Amino acid sequence: MNYKTAGESHGSGLLAFIENFPAGFTIDVESINAELRRRQGGYGRGGRQAIETDSVEILTGIWRGQTTGAPLTLWIKNKDSRIDSAPEITNPRPGHVDLAGAIKFGLPIRPIMERASARETAARVAAGALAKQFLKSKGITVIGFVRSIGDSDSSLTEFQIQNFNREIDSLDFNELLRRRNRSEFYIVRSDSESEQWEIKLKKLIDKTSEEGDSVGGLIEARAFGVPIGLGSHTQWDQKLDGDIAKSIMSIQAVKGVEIGLGFNVTKITGSKVHDPIEYDISKAGNANRGFVRRTNNAGGIEGGISNGETIVVRCAMKPIPTMRKPLDSIDWNTKQPKQATYERSDVCAVPAASVVVENVLAATLMSAFQIFSDNDNSGNVSNVKYK
Repeated sequence: MNYKTAGESHGSGLLAFIENFPAGFTIDVESINAELRRRQGGYGRGGRQAIETDSVEILTGIWRGQTTGAPLTLWIKNKDSRIDSAPEITNPRPGHVDLAGAIKFGLPIRPIMERASARETAARVAAGALAKQFLKSKGITVIGFVRSIGDSDSSLTEFQIQNFNREIDSLDFNELLRRRNRSEFYIVRSDSESEQWEIKLKKLIDKTSEEGDSVGGLIEARAFGVPIGLGSHTQWDQKLDGDIAKSIMSIQAVKGVEIGLGFNVTKITGSKVHDPIEYDISKAGNANRGFVRRTNNAGGIEGGISNGETIVVRCAMKPIPTMRKPLDSIDWNTKQPKQATYERSDVCAVPAASVVVENVLAATLMSAFQIFSDNDNSGNVSNVKYK
């Protein structure tokens, strides 16, 4: 599977154009819409979410409720579609693409910011939600959640952080899902800690909002049941971790990506970094074919190939660059000092971004599968192997 998106923040809508999705697959539209609603949720969102009620319409590639193998077109209509009447922007925002994009394309700032907006991720969530349905049919489940917002974990000791890491590693998909879905911040703290963390994060975001500022955070996504063999070591552009890093890094406001231990591999020796291999005959029929690891510091990928363990990805999201307390800038026309433009925006979009990360990871994993038809050329989804 591969996909492209189109559309602008205040245009008529957002579109995802998907190719190479297998034929004969029944799409659950409501599950896509549920992901779109989750993307609009989370504490700290701005006024746009009160206007839009995102839902998907499948325009092409489907016949009597099933995919045909032809390109799929997913459409999300915008209610706020004032792109042609919206005021021009002349004060580029630091941290945004306003200035570089306007210079590169020789256009005013407005059309640049309209396409660059994180509103585009609604189309990526729709594509990823479709990919998750396919992955689930192969026994693969994907979940994204929030690890921290701002400096919320700065008061924790190293011992507390390591304890939380071990706890997360011990949880299966269903428990992570249960914890994540009960939280307004999409965090996965234990039952005993959840309420105090919700209060703590709400105070942090409220304070940031009062100051006219914005706040970022740390997001994690995990994919369970991934078989050995996705990706390849034979070419640099076929490595699964490279594909994942690129796709996650392309999400608006993401400034860093790590897999498994990530940057922490620099702090410890090789004997503690690499994951000892064992064999468990009782798991011979599972995704890992009986080969298991004592640890998962590699995050489920070695040499560009999935190794049968859970894939673990984290990314750093910067604070949104549109703030009610704007930074200094320059007027595009006069070249004189002026404060940056303020557009309606979020104070904290980290929970929403975790939904995007989850679905982008799912779409990337599905792209590592290759579709084969059986002898009767049915093209049925059951005839799918991985590269």
